[in-house]
Amino acid sequence: MSLTKNNYLIVVIGPTAIGKTALAIKIAQHFNCEIISCDSRQFFKEMTIGTAVPSKEELVSAPHHFIQNISIKNSFSVGDFEREAIALLEDLFKKNNIQVMVGGSGLYVNAVIEGLDDFPDINPSIREQLNKQLLTEGLEFLQKQLKEVDPVHYQNVALDNPQRVIRALEVSLGTGKPYSSFLNKKKNTRNFTPIIVGLEAERQAMYDRINKRVDIMLEAGLLQEAESLLPYKNYNALQTVGYRELFDYFDNKTSFEVAIEEIKKNTRRFAKRQITWFKRTPNTFWFDYQTPYSTITNAIESQIK
Repeated sequence: MSLTKNNYLIVVIGPTAIGKTALAIKIAQHFNCEIISCDSRQFFKEMTIGTAVPSKEELVSAPHHFIQNISIKNSFSVGDFEREAIALLEDLFKKNNIQVMVGGSGLYVNAVIEGLDDFPDINPSIREQLNKQLLTEGLEFLQKQLKEVDPVHYQNVALDNPQRVIRALEVSLGTGKPYSSFLNKKKNTRNFTPIIVGLEAERQAMYDRINKRVDIMLEAGLLQEAESLLPYKNYNALQTVGYRELFDYFDNKTSFEVAIEEIKKNTRRFAKRQITWFKRTPNTFWFDYQTPYSTITNAIESQIK
């Protein structure tokens, strides 16, 4: 890998439905570069509407990577993403010393910018036991357990993601130390300088955008997409907002109207957690979501030497 620091990775972050995709495309067009998606829900081929994958028009507006590149039947960890994204950036920087990364998955953003934290090996039996508890006791039981053993990480983790909750519990129980105590211990050397741009909005405006997006997804066929994925509802990739609630509807656990309200409510909660995560990201240039694109690109250019 080249050791030059004259490479720049422009990173667009912010909560869901805030306009990150549109901004990333404008930036990529401005600098004639390509886009790496770090939205962990958009990796999967079978999930299109519920993950707000960029439209065909958007995808041809600028070259995109890591959009629907794997199947829900395959595992693709944050470590896999880090390795593949760094390797790809090495090639992309040979063509242009400016590239763009966009997404709302904070852990994946950090993996590329800083690298992953080191964790000790954990006895596999602990994860097996936690998976059994998930099935027999439910996610809320594991959430309460995490709150007891690691209240710090409990405040930051995506509590509606069973895989993340189990991973934190696995480390905490296996080591006797809080999962959060292993975080941010090591920083990897990168061959680029990140320029981080955040989009934000007043709370009500953000909520209105989320509610409208869910309505648009339903008009686009979200119900039918979720129904087609029902046989795979226990896959990790589908333990996500927008699908879980509709699976409950198909299983006659709730009404359609309640399921839709739950999608909107859980998406709003997800956005709040994203904001909490990203607001801790240092050296971020924050802009209101209605800021003209030219203002943002001018601010980016002022950081490039």
